[in-house]
Amino acid sequence: MHDRHPSVSHHEVWVQNVMATLWTRWLLSMLLANLLNCLAQGPPVAPSPPECYIPCGEKNNCVDIHCNPGLDPRNSTEYSLHWEPADSEDTQGISGNTSDWIICREQFTRGKLRVRVQAKNQYGSAKSPYSILNTENIRKWPPPKVASHQDSFKIDWTFICDEQLFLRHCDVRYRTEAEQDWHEDEDEYDLSYTMDHPQPSTVYEHQVCCSCGEDLKSDWSEIHRLRSRETAPVGVLDLWQDCRITQKGSDCVLTWKKLPPTCGLILGYEARLSYNIDTLVLLNVSTAEPKGLLVCEEIQCHLTSSLKDVSSVSVSAYNAQGASVPSNLTLPIPGKEKTDQAIHVEMNEEDLTVSWDSPSQPSDNLKEHVVQYKQADCPPGQGFDWVKATTNQTTALFKGQYKKYTPYQVSLFTLSHGSEVHHISSVIRYSLEGSPSAVPSFKAFLIAATQVTLFWESVPLSKQRGVILYYQIVVYSGVHRHVHNASVSPQQENTYKLEHLSPEQDYEVRIRAVTAAGPGANATAKFKTQHDYNYAHLILPIVLGVISVVVICLVIALYSIFGREIKACLPSFYYKVPDARNSHIFKNKHLISDSLGWICFPLYEPHPKISLLEVVEIRSRVFKSSLEKASDPEGLTRLVIGDECSQMDSQDDKREEAVPEECHRADHRYGREEYSKMVDSEEERDRKEENEEDCLSSSEEDQSTSGYEKHFMPTIFELRV
Repeated sequence: MHDRHPSVSHHEVWVQNVMATLWTRWLLSMLLANLLNCLAQGPPVAPSPPECYIPCGEKNNCVDIHCNPGLDPRNSTEYSLHWEPADSEDTQGISGNTSDWIICREQFTRGKLRVRVQAKNQYGSAKSPYSILNTENIRKWPPPKVASHQDSFKIDWTFICDEQLFLRHCDVRYRTEAEQDWHEDEDEYDLSYTMDHPQPSTVYEHQVCCSCGEDLKSDWSEIHRLRSRETAPVGVLDLWQDCRITQKGSDCVLTWKKLPPTCGLILGYEARLSYNIDTLVLLNVSTAEPKGLLVCEEIQCHLTSSLKDVSSVSVSAYNAQGASVPSNLTLPIPGKEKTDQAIHVEMNEEDLTVSWDSPSQPSDNLKEHVVQYKQADCPPGQGFDWVKATTNQTTALFKGQYKKYTPYQVSLFTLSHGSEVHHISSVIRYSLEGSPSAVPSFKAFLIAATQVTLFWESVPLSKQRGVILYYQIVVYSGVHRHVHNASVSPQQENTYKLEHLSPEQDYEVRIRAVTAAGPGANATAKFKTQHDYNYAHLILPIVLGVISVVVICLVIALYSIFGREIKACLPSFYYKVPDARNSHIFKNKHLISDSLGWICFPLYEPHPKISLLEVVEIRSRVFKSSLEKASDPEGLTRLVIGDECSQMDSQDDKREEAVPEECHRADHRYGREEYSKMVDSEEERDRKEENEEDCLSSSEEDQSTSGYEKHFMPTIFELRV
């Protein structure tokens, strides 16, 4: 099977399409050119009526008629000037293509003439309306010559008419040097003119034209300039401060608008600066020799010194006749008096319109509003302007040439009758917005198993190219993609936390700023999440351990508080009989509590000292009578304390062998051994022989006493000592 059409390459098809397009465009252009040419062809447009006059010289040589016909700009048209007596049908004519058409004196008679212009080409002809000329009244005299008197601000001129035309009148017009339109005073019959109440120190321009009788008025004279007399400057300076975007006092300079020319030639300015430290600085700066302290441009002037720590200022201008009234201003504290009152800004490359709402609570102290704009990347004194609005106004308009993609800070202030300034609100706007640059720094930190914190620096104001609406964050993980929008922070540094991430996963994050014109360039950061450590199995042991420690501490604290009461509640025999196992107290000279020590010694006394001999109740009458007989009748009996008690109670093994059986028996009531078996002091061994005799002599009495009494109660012999 064969194809119905031969195969054609893509390149050939493209060439054919291009050629067809070019041919179509050429054909349409030719048709359009022919159509325009056809429309341009046709009979000429009817010209305007001619203007004719008879120029007169200084010697009254008024002869020929000069006319100025209206001409069609197409060169193929021929023009001819036609005239005839207004009361006759005879016509005479000349033709020409010059604008200086002249009807010679020999070609017309005095009286009225009808004059017209005829235009003619190959397609036809056209005629202008007639102009009726009275040859007796179309004379035009030369303009007057003007002179002036400086002292009286008076001008005069000379103008000569024909002797037969005694009636003469002139017109005067004037304007200031800065104005475009003229002000006219008509029908001045004198050859002089005096202006009433001219603005001082102002240059005025004057012109005069005159006529004789019913003749045509002359041309205007040459412009004559005259300056009014100078007076002291009238009014006050429009004083303000020019700050950078930061609004810090160190970034602000004092600026003002020049006085109008009516104030004369300003020779200099006097400034008074009051500082917060009760210091006053006076400056007298000459405009001729500013010495780096003053910079004046076309409209504004500003001091080059900073307004840091300046609380109020006062400035006046002076000339050769005096000084203006000082203009006062109390400077605001930057960032302290800002309110939430919103302002609305509309901006393009030629206009800046600012509007605001009226205050909810009007104040009698409010004098006016001040609206200013500042180009963000300009130093003080440049890209800055302000206007003042009355309390009834809520709109301000600035005309100018505003740069594209350039930030402008627009601010609203209020000015009180005491010249105090209060900052209301500020916004950043652009005449035309574009896509912003990339953020200067972007990274990830605090990386965990399922979350991470992102950090980036804001795009610098000079590179934003528009108001940043938000930052767009795009997270890539394998084939997955997630988009987050982070709000713009007023701070320079921004953070954003990403959550619900996968452990041990590689991520790539991109961030870009977004303006009304669209997103900007991307900045990229990569990271890997941590391993997911599960600590759930350790939670129960840790909790149980903490509870155990708390319980133990609680028990110890309770016993420390109520230990004495617990001991007092126990039976008497539990704390009156000593524990035989505590014999090491006397050997080591200190006390160590064992498992039963808490009965006799509270826990809050870990190492108590035995300083008082413990006395037990004597139940044997024999022993009691012996004590009574052995007692000192004069009350000299005393208790043995301190180390004497320890020495008396301590017994060694040698004494235990010499003592009778009653001295070595065990106290079976309390399940304890005799205390003499535990005494092993060398000091008591030296007293062995003496104690043996004492023990034998008192053996009979000891039979009726317990082991406790033997070792803890003093003997008769000891009491006698």
